[in-house]
Amino acid sequence: MTHPAPTAPASPAPPPEAVGPLMRGLSVLRELAAGAGRRSVGDLVRTTGLARSTVDRVLSTLARLGYVRTEGRDAVAAPRLLELGNAYLAASELPDRLGPLADRLADELDESVSLAVPDGDGVRFVHQATRRRAMSLAFRIGDLLPAERGAPGALFADTWTAADWRRWRSRRAADPTDAGFPAVPPRPADDDPAAAAAGFEARVSAARTAGWSLDDQLIEPGLVAVAVPVRDAAGRTVCALSVVSHTSRLSAAELPDAVLPRLRETVAAMADALAAPGGGPPAPGTPAGHPPHATWMRASKQELGPEFVESLARGLLTLTAFGAGRAELPLTAVAEATGLARATARRALITLAHLGYLTTDGKLFRLTPKVLELGFAHLSGLTLPALAQPHLVALVERVHDSASMAVLSGDEIQYVARVPTVRIMSVNITLGTRFPAYPTSMGRVLLAGLPPAERSERLARTARTPLTRHTVTDPERLGALLEQVRADGYALVDEELEEGLRSLAVPVHDRTGRVVSAVNVSTHAGRCTPEEARAAILPALREAATAIEADLRVAGRYARIAPL
Repeated sequence: MTHPAPTAPASPAPPPEAVGPLMRGLSVLRELAAGAGRRSVGDLVRTTGLARSTVDRVLSTLARLGYVRTEGRDAVAAPRLLELGNAYLAASELPDRLGPLADRLADELDESVSLAVPDGDGVRFVHQATRRRAMSLAFRIGDLLPAERGAPGALFADTWTAADWRRWRSRRAADPTDAGFPAVPPRPADDDPAAAAAGFEARVSAARTAGWSLDDQLIEPGLVAVAVPVRDAAGRTVCALSVVSHTSRLSAAELPDAVLPRLRETVAAMADALAAPGGGPPAPGTPAGHPPHATWMRASKQELGPEFVESLARGLLTLTAFGAGRAELPLTAVAEATGLARATARRALITLAHLGYLTTDGKLFRLTPKVLELGFAHLSGLTLPALAQPHLVALVERVHDSASMAVLSGDEIQYVARVPTVRIMSVNITLGTRFPAYPTSMGRVLLAGLPPAERSERLARTARTPLTRHTVTDPERLGALLEQVRADGYALVDEELEEGLRSLAVPVHDRTGRVVSAVNVSTHAGRCTPEEARAAILPALREAATAIEADLRVAGRYARIAPL
């Protein structure tokens, strides 16, 4: 049996000051996010109801901002889009202050632990500490769940007004299968709405009495959870801390007794963390990562002409005015941080508040968790290879030789991303391929990035077999080569892994400065001399690594970027 698409309750008309291009641009971003970060331009035209020319201008502007890239006929969300959600998470301070305590609890209990906040009649995750198991929590930061399908929702609904309950019932009636919440499995269409409402209200009442809430397989069979509210110094519930398990380990009856004592201890520590002094006043100037507004806007408009929608760019820039130490800002502070005129900033703020991305008391503005709907959940699940792939593609187009990324795995390197080139003679390597680290350019870059003691220990235990007549195996000479690689910031390996194969590699650092991977370009030694290879390839290779690092800094601020 098929069901019509749910009809959302009618939204209030936008205020007269609302910025139309900003509203249209955000509608494109929302549809792109709803398509898991990739939609064809035709699909975006159809789902937004906008003219093709309007969608094209929006995408051109988003590409200029670095939030979107195009691949053929598709628009693809780019990692830099995460800076919008990062602004909310930094401003809330919840992941920074409470995340380490949640991580510690997950380690102690060996169960997945989550932090969630209320978002309308839904619950949105802001931190995840997951266990790697065959059956474990698969939600991402930014995912939205219906309040009634999970433990935190019953805690948040305790403060709902009569109007909030009416909106919730209206949403349930319009979307009986939870089609508007793609992060959860669909609800059976024949569920009794009245029974579901009564059951949720009963759970809200029980949670009020007990001080904690139980999820007994409300999301999907086998998944159970207990949530406890985390309150600020004024006694307001700011988030919920949940421990999630599986019935194969603990039943719903067993879970509370097993985890509540440690949950309550952690919540007390979190209350202290929230009450601790902050990090000082907001930093002045332009938000991190953006050039001065006036200069950049003018250059973008001159280059792209009508394909650059300034009002859209200004509105999105306004979101990034918020952050750590900038949770609540008056209009003047937003204008100063973005370089926008007060009138321009005011219209952008009014528009964003109308759309639910900001809340205001009339003087101060604050970001809401809804900002996370702009692609954060999908992008926070990116792996390092997926993040690097478009930059490797651009590198290969520039140098016309194959490019790869590898990580250190024991005493070997493992290829995790690769873009081949088309030549009569080419380097044939597949993903997952492993080579010894010591005779490869990427291996030497990765070894050089280790602390000296660990590097020496690895070299001492590695069996160094000569693979060609050029392979360096002497430990003292290898040690000196690695020191030179560390100083130079690149490695050139000439015919040590295979006769005729020359490769150049550079490191990729995470936001802490740690070397997490290496990228290289491999070529046939007969095509050019080592000096010519350095001159022709190294600058492009370094630019690719820098671009990957820039994405990794944004993507890795609150999400864990898996290396594979």
